[in-house]
Amino acid sequence: MFKACPYPVLPAPHKHSAPFLPPRISPAPLQGLSSPLLRCPSQRLLDRVVRRYAEVADAGSIFMDHFTDRDKLRLLYTLAVNTHPVLLQIFPGAEGWPLPKYLGSCGRFLVSTSTSPLQEFYDAPPDQAADLAYQLLGVLESLRSNDLNYFFYFTHVDAGMFGIFNNGHLFIRDASALGVIDRQEGSQAASRAGDDKDIFSCLVSGCQTELPSCDTIPEKQNLVLVCSQVLPLLLQAKFPSPVREEIDAELTRCADGTRPDPEVLGAASRLKDILRPLRTCDPRFAYRYPDCKYNDKF
Repeated sequence: MFKACPYPVLPAPHKHSAPFLPPRISPAPLQGLSSPLLRCPSQRLLDRVVRRYAEVADAGSIFMDHFTDRDKLRLLYTLAVNTHPVLLQIFPGAEGWPLPKYLGSCGRFLVSTSTSPLQEFYDAPPDQAADLAYQLLGVLESLRSNDLNYFFYFTHVDAGMFGIFNNGHLFIRDASALGVIDRQEGSQAASRAGDDKDIFSCLVSGCQTELPSCDTIPEKQNLVLVCSQVLPLLLQAKFPSPVREEIDAELTRCADGTRPDPEVLGAASRLKDILRPLRTCDPRFAYRYPDCKYNDKF
């Protein structure tokens, strides 16, 4: 999949640019960026960005001593404008994250493994629609609860942000609206006001006087967005009564942003339980076939 990405044609760095680009990125200089990834930065997250950044040789260190000034500027500019290619590198699909494989970039183009957008499956047969909805709810669960204790949240969603591989496996196709909160280390973002700006605060979309608190992102956010804007179009009028009424009822509860987090999470869990037996086991679902013939887990 080719995707336009924000790598600029950078001028030769000014000889005095190095002092603004320290060997180790810290949260403070990045707090003015509008990127969701950096709304709530932690040192652990930023170290992961530098250590896994694939556009330089000898990746693996949390220090940027092996980065040229041009490399540093390219990374920071990408973090400022569109973090999608960075997310593919720091949370690779090979480690179980629901993202496509990053294959590289050239100029303003990003290359990753190809997927078909979810909206192409709105007319899919009931068993395939149930399978995709079940997978999508599972992806959201992994974004909320994972071994590294990061909480991933969407600022907005649409069906084009999710894709399906040829084997039927669903992934996040566009991660540009995906933010990350470090539950293990916490955010080191400090409130800023007035003219106390970092050097990147006006780079993209004007100056913010104060960043919203990271504590305002509820656990239910991803579910509310997906249950209200994506799943209804995928599941509508696909199933006979009374299953259809059960699905609609749980979708309504899941999409209700006024409900407390536990109620929304509970509705999503019940919806998964309803969808699970509606899936079939056949070669169309190659990502879990033939395992599904011998193991109920699939």
